[in-house]
Amino acid sequence: MTRTLFGTDGVRGRANTYPMTAEMALRLGAAAGRFFRRDGTAAHRVVIGKDTRLSGYMLENALTAGLTSTGMNVLLLGPVPTPAVGFLTRSMRADLGVMISASHNPHQDNGIKFFGPDGFKLSDDAEREIEAILAGEIALAQPQNIGRAKRIDDGRGRYQEYAKTTFPVGLRLDGLKVVIDCANGAAYRAAPEVLWELGAEVIPVGVAPNGTNINDRCGSTYTQTAAEAVVAHGADVGICLDGDADRVMILDQTGKVADGDQIMALLAARWAEEGRLHGGTLVATVMSNLGLERFLERRGLRLERTNVGDRYVVEAMRRGGFNLGGEQSGHIVMTDYATTGDGLIAGLQFLAEMARTEQPASALAQSFQTVPQMLKNVRYGAGSQPLAAAAVQAVIADAEARLQGSGRLLIRKSGTEPLVRVMAECEDEVLLAEVVGSIVAAVEAAV
Repeated sequence: MTRTLFGTDGVRGRANTYPMTAEMALRLGAAAGRFFRRDGTAAHRVVIGKDTRLSGYMLENALTAGLTSTGMNVLLLGPVPTPAVGFLTRSMRADLGVMISASHNPHQDNGIKFFGPDGFKLSDDAEREIEAILAGEIALAQPQNIGRAKRIDDGRGRYQEYAKTTFPVGLRLDGLKVVIDCANGAAYRAAPEVLWELGAEVIPVGVAPNGTNINDRCGSTYTQTAAEAVVAHGADVGICLDGDADRVMILDQTGKVADGDQIMALLAARWAEEGRLHGGTLVATVMSNLGLERFLERRGLRLERTNVGDRYVVEAMRRGGFNLGGEQSGHIVMTDYATTGDGLIAGLQFLAEMARTEQPASALAQSFQTVPQMLKNVRYGAGSQPLAAAAVQAVIADAEARLQGSGRLLIRKSGTEPLVRVMAECEDEVLLAEVVGSIVAAVEAAV
């Protein structure tokens, strides 16, 4: 059975539109509850976190109803980062963790991500089983076995205390002025408080969520706001998180952006020097820049590529016993510290390097020269299969032939939005623009 409901990062869609309706969330909660209660015993619990979207209230209540209807006891965390759910699922000995968030997407969207009892996101096979349960008649609990729901008031505080333990003992952030942009999202309280407690002078941005301003002209997908704050306040560094704080972008003292590739390069080189980089390998996706691969090769290190999606990065890391991976988009996965991408903890590792080396952010944020890369998206309608069109396939084949030996091409459908993503890398920027433009035009014509 193939997955039709789950994408590369849980279930996503526009709020109050299938599959992000209260009715569907209730059934999804019941199916997930039944999946984790297959042994029929009574002592089962699930933790639920969410970001700051208005629709989070609706989905939280619906999921709670579905989960308790199958006998799961629900612990409600309120607004917390996605990595906090992974951490607390394991810490609180829960059978299941749920995060209600559409990550970097606008407030109109929402999503539901599931974590297993080990704190890692569910596998494709587990999601297929949940879909199979969802498609049938879901067995409900007997009246005396219906689950309970309870608010956990200190979930955020528990995560904050853990996040601080990942910062090296003996180092402090005294004297560092840090802009932290929380995207009006899940980390709007946690991130500024952790940085302040470690000694930084904190300039908060995007910390006034109102339900509809998450990721709106702020955060990791819109770094201009934080960059302006860095320059205006004379800050030493900027940290930009996304709506659920599992992604991060770093800004140097001039406002220049370092993406996930640059952050991973810095950490990989540092960890390799310390003998901490397991297998001498960094795991990243097919989207990571060729410059990163060449940077690692010069140091005798290896880049292992996966499909797009931090879950696939984590799966490859676990298979190979590797402890560092991530995505160009800012997911930085450090399994020594977390079970998923953690923007705050990744930002702390960068700050630790600043404190340890006493170098400015600009000296640490650009480890390698990127190969020119171009990415363009083409939106398509329901039922459309533009990549299957013969004309599109012919243009792609021609582009691949033209790039042979001088670059690479990646064409794929997004796993979270109805988009065809056209990405190419090439030292020759004229050729780069030509091949991307030809493919985009062909896809648009097919759409």
